[in-house]
Amino acid sequence: MLSTAQKTSFHADGYLVVENVLHGADIQPVIAEYDTYVEGLAANLVNAGRIDDTFSGEPFETRLARLCRQDIETYRQAEHLVDIAAVLGEETFHFLRNERLLDLIEAIIGPEITCSPIQHVRCKLPADLWDGASSYVAPWHQDAQVHTEEADKHFILTVWVPLVDTDEGNGCLMVVPKVHQQESVLWSEGFGISEQNMPEESVIPLPMKRGDVLLLHKLTPHASEPNQTDAIRWSMDLRYQKTGTPSGRSCYPSFVARSRQSRETELTDWRVWKQEWEDACRTYPQKVPRASRPTEPTHQTVTL
Repeated sequence: MLSTAQKTSFHADGYLVVENVLHGADIQPVIAEYDTYVEGLAANLVNAGRIDDTFSGEPFETRLARLCRQDIETYRQAEHLVDIAAVLGEETFHFLRNERLLDLIEAIIGPEITCSPIQHVRCKLPADLWDGASSYVAPWHQDAQVHTEEADKHFILTVWVPLVDTDEGNGCLMVVPKVHQQESVLWSEGFGISEQNMPEESVIPLPMKRGDVLLLHKLTPHASEPNQTDAIRWSMDLRYQKTGTPSGRSCYPSFVARSRQSRETELTDWRVWKQEWEDACRTYPQKVPRASRPTEPTHQTVTL
């Protein structure tokens, strides 16, 4: 759980890094699941004649990068190939319901917790692989910009979890604190926040260790720079909210991760989650876009 001081800090700054809250036993099964998935991807690439070496001796942090150096099409597709909705692994589902993680979330949004479908595993590849297909750089944005209008009035908590140590070398997250207090969405023509609309407050880099967790208000601007190493910055960014509020991505499945009042409503069977995602992705292969861009999302409820 969070202390009163930590909750006050989150409310004041719009973000909070909680250090060393997850154990190896919490994170390692997810890493092993994606390591196995990359192993299968490598085998498929060899069978297709697209690469000559599966790099089976490479560690998790570098193997996918080595595969991408052999096959540029894998690089172009990597963000989608290894995302949560592509893998839909059992260990990933269990991590979405991790008790230590939910204890942090409950301290912010209360005991009735829904896991939003806006959830990703990110493989931030080395910048020197970039050929113009994708820069693997997250521009300045607010997470309020990525859901549809139905969720504008509701608080959604972003939970960012590094699966490897992150720093400014491999593209750790950066935030602009306190901007969430303005209760304003800083829209630009495309995705993100244009240079003209960027707030003047100081940028704070957030180097984090594996086991740390970042809690982020959906109106806090954040970004990441290129990964200048030869390894991958693996991470998860997840969303949670009070049960009964709209996710802003209703075409994809949400589920109750914790309920202190009605335990029977919690989804515990990963196969149900997997099937719901597969059904939704067949029906809605593309993300449903917003129809409008209000600048003021009105009330942003935070439990203290």
